[in-house]
Amino acid sequence: MQMNFLKPLLMAAAICVNSLAAADDKAATNPFGLVYKGAITQNQHGKITIHPVSYKLNGLDIAANVYTPANFDSAKKYPTVVVAHPNGGVKEQVAGLYAQRLAELGYITITADAAYQGASGGLPRNVDKPTHRIEDIHGMADFITQYSGVDTSRLGLLGICGGGGYSLKAAQTDKRFKSIATLSMFDSGLVRRNGYQDSQLETIHQRLKLASDARAQEAAGGEIMYSGDAKLTDEQISKLPFDLYRQGFEYYGKTHAHPNSTFRYTTSSLLDLMRFDAASNMDLIEQPLLMIAGSNADSLYMTENAFKGATATKEKELFKIEGATHIETYWVPKYVDQAVKKLFQFYGKNL
Repeated sequence: MQMNFLKPLLMAAAICVNSLAAADDKAATNPFGLVYKGAITQNQHGKITIHPVSYKLNGLDIAANVYTPANFDSAKKYPTVVVAHPNGGVKEQVAGLYAQRLAELGYITITADAAYQGASGGLPRNVDKPTHRIEDIHGMADFITQYSGVDTSRLGLLGICGGGGYSLKAAQTDKRFKSIATLSMFDSGLVRRNGYQDSQLETIHQRLKLASDARAQEAAGGEIMYSGDAKLTDEQISKLPFDLYRQGFEYYGKTHAHPNSTFRYTTSSLLDLMRFDAASNMDLIEQPLLMIAGSNADSLYMTENAFKGATATKEKELFKIEGATHIETYWVPKYVDQAVKKLFQFYGKNL
């Protein structure tokens, strides 16, 4: 009986997911563990550089990377962007790619592993609660605004996939962020609750019961229950119902795999996830807002829904990358180039 409940959990969790395959060779060969194309391999004078850092957030050690522009001078002031990674992702993947690309354009950037995930601290491992992810974004702002060279009056925010949904929530109340952008925004609560494209509506209460039982077991000192483990064959992947599932397994499990990236999360986290809505209270965002998504992304409905609710900002734009799917905005050069160009225009005007 329990397996019947786990199947829809797996389907809902297949977004931004790691198939737990062996890590890509890129992670082992790059000295900073970066797995994206064109990643920094060494810090050189006069070029953009990467600075692995660690800081405390609510008693936990947070692992982050700070990127500084070419010919960085700590006596000067630079516009700065906080970058939040996707669900199941880590700072060495797409978040690092966009952080590096923005640094190439003159920005200081920071991207950190979420608490309880990646190389950051926290037990049990892979707790995945919206409050933690939102706090991670506030924490990145806390740290980077104390960093030499940062112009605190020009602090921007970029959230990718699930990090995009959490960035919307963080920016609703954290007015240190002067402008907010999302890329392929993913509403974690909506999908965990209803399933992708509302495909799991009939199992909501069964899944909540499973999550409640998992929490009760944790409270009693029992085994921590996990969801989202996914070891699928190529044939099984090809039969998944959505582009985001199929391409997500390919990206996280093969082409951009990283040993710290996993979508294995505590089943009890669903109690928090399933009552979360990234698109609620969008009228609290008064800062300039840019939401980017692929025109062919089957996740586009989430960006459009959140964008519609942003009624308080006087400057907002929904930018569709023609022909791109959700995952393709993470790595396909022509789509990444379009997204970065748009971000540069947006931050250049609003930071």
